Order: sequence, then structure tokens, then C-alpha cells
Amino acid sequence: MTNFKDHKIPLNQVLSFIPEALLSHLSATTKVDYYSKVLHGRKLFYLLLFCIFDNDKLSQRTLEDTFNSSGFKALFGLDEDEKVRRSSISERLSKIDSNYFKEIYQQMFDRFSELYDKSEIEKYNLIRVDSTIVADTCSKLKEGIDQKSGKKLVKFSFSFDGILPSGVEVFTGQKYSSEEAALPEAILKQVKKEQHHGNIYVIDRGLQSTRTMKDFDEKSVKFIIRSKENRKFEEIESFLETVKPLKWDDWGVLKDSKVKLFTGTPILNKREKIHYRQEKVETEFRLVVIKNQKNNKEFWFLTNEFNLSAKEISDYYRKRWDIEVFFRFLKQELNLSHLVSMNKNGIQVMVYMTMIASMLLLIYKKANDLGYKTAKRRIAMELRDLITAILIVFAGGDPDKVFKT
Repeated sequence: MTNFKDHKIPLNQVLSFIPEALLSHLSATTKVDYYSKVLHGRKLFYLLLFCIFDNDKLSQRTLEDTFNSSGFKALFGLDEDEKVRRSSISERLSKIDSNYFKEIYQQMFDRFSELYDKSEIEKYNLIRVDSTIVADTCSKLKEGIDQKSGKKLVKFSFSFDGILPSGVEVFTGQKYSSEEAALPEAILKQVKKEQHHGNIYVIDRGLQSTRTMKDFDEKSVKFIIRSKENRKFEEIESFLETVKPLKWDDWGVLKDSKVKLFTGTPILNKREKIHYRQEKVETEFRLVVIKNQKNNKEFWFLTNEFNLSAKEISDYYRKRWDIEVFFRFLKQELNLSHLVSMNKNGIQVMVYMTMIASMLLLIYKKANDLGYKTAKRRIAMELRDLITAILIVFAGGDPDKVFKT
């Protein structure tokens, strides 16, 4: 077998985290295998996982060729006479219960999260939330977000805790073209799932609605949002006299205040046209404004967290960049930017499988102190060696004579 001497955890140990008992249990307790002669849930799970790791550009044709290969069948214990066609894969993706894959993802995330030590738990209560869109081949989508160009888009709204993806929502409805609709729904679904959490959600400028912030506050959802500059507010109290530090590195605090914000209320005028009247919202928020002394750039932050310092709020927002790196990783290394299925159910299956693959890869990467590309490349190498070793055993040989350690 490929022997990376600097590795602490080999691939077969990472793969052992896949809850085989859960796969069997879900197959027995759900309808995932009804009306399926060959592509049972477990087989499709391993087919998608293998192909995500082993291919730079995934397609239904790739899935067909992989399933029909002797190496894949040997690795996952399938009968040699099992065959599948591309059309069967396409139909299966469109109809299989996506909750099967969602449940596997959730169970694996919960299991991996238990590995965080006590010093990391508080650190990873900081949840970065943002959306990314996929437009590749979207003109063929059966449902999606319409664009002026005539193409359709799919939006994925992810939550990321700094190590692992903690949630994802797939949006194809037109109203979700706005982050004002997508991000609150993604956040509130995760909050509902993680009751009694201590998370702080860090959000970029796509979300500016005062009503949404009020709703978050009423539901005890802590947030830090980068606000648009010079938005209207009423100052209730200034904290500048007690702020420490007022300056750090190239940054200085210009404002740290308790404020009330304004929202536009739609009014129908006599001409039956809608205009918006500015009304003050009584909920109290905190406004922090910092400035870079070198380039004179200001950053405005709105939050309902009053216990953090202005510097901590700034530092927490800077960590939001982690999710941008995560998006690049998903698109470049795990092929998220290319849609394998053209309907929402198939897309949901693929995004949950991508999340599962990303968790395994991120654990492998972190444990072995590797970069994203190196981790993906080495996983593919180890997968091929696992297949080769199994085929050598089937042929009556000794893989230790081939893979010297």
C-alpha cells in the first residue's frame, strides 16, 4: 500500500468513520430501496463517494463506468455480474429519498463534532454563513433561479464552523435570488436543529434587513453582520469611554454604541403605487465602526452581542473568510460547480454527498497536516491501492510483496 510516512491517519482509518450500521439501518427503515433492483441506497452512496474522490469532473457517464468496473465492485463487495446504465443512474438520482443522505451526513457531522476537545468547542461555536451559486449546465435545469440571461442558477447556502460544514440548504425558488430570503432560512433551520446552542453567526453584507435582525434577536440567535456604511440609526448610548483597546495594529474604533435601527414599511399611496415609510424598530442593537488607518477604509458591524469587545467583533468577522476558502475547495477539489443531476432532488443528493466527502477529506487533511490539493490527490492514490491490493488477493497473491512498507 502507498506509505506516506508523515501521515498519522491513513485513508482506511478515515473511511471507518462511515457509519455502516446506519447505512444498513436506514436501508431497512426507509423506502430508499423500494423499486430498486441494483442501485440500492448503500451502493449509490459508495458509488458517489468513490467518484467524488477519484474524478476531477464528475458525470453520469463516469458513474456508469465506475460502477461497472471490477475494481469498484471488488472494493465495495459487489457481485461481478451487477451492471447499471447511465439512464438508470439519472432516474435514481431524481427519485431516491434525499433524506437518506442527509441523515448520513448529519450523523457523521455529529460524530466528528464530538472529537473537538474542550478548548476547541468555544472556538467552533462561530458559524460562518454565506451562499454560493452554480450556473454550469444550469440552462438544462428543470427548476432554478431565473436570470436575465435566460439561464437558471442553483444557490447553496452553507454554514461552516471553521473545520466542518455544519449545514447546507439548496435553493431553486425565485425568491431566493436575494440573500435576504436565503440566509435567514438557512440560519433558522440550523438553529432549530441545534437547540440550546451558543453559536454566533457571522454574515456578510448580503443580509441587511432590520426585520430579520429583530427576528433573530427575538429567537436568541446571536449574529455579527457587516452593515452597509452610513445606514440610518438612532444612538441610545455610546460605549467609547469604556472600550479597550481603542486601537490595535492599523485599526481604530470610531464608534461603539447601542442603537435603534429603521426599517421601510410599505405604504400604498393614492395612485396605488407602493412607497416605503421609514419607521424605527424598538429592538436595541450594537453598532461598531472601525477604520483602517492606512487606507482609511471603514467597516460597520451590527450585532446583538454586547459582551464581546470591539476588537473581538472585528476578529470574528475576519474569520468569515474561512467560508470563502471552503467554497473554493468544494468547487475546485470536489467538483461542486458541475451539476451531475438536473433536478432538485438529485442536486440535494449530490450536495449532501459532497458534504460527506468534504468532512472525510477535511479530517484527513487536518490529521495529516496537508493542503487541500495534496489531501485529495493522496486519497485518490490510497483508493486505487486499496483496489489493487484486493484484486491481488482475489488472484491468489500476496499484496505485501507488492506494497512494501
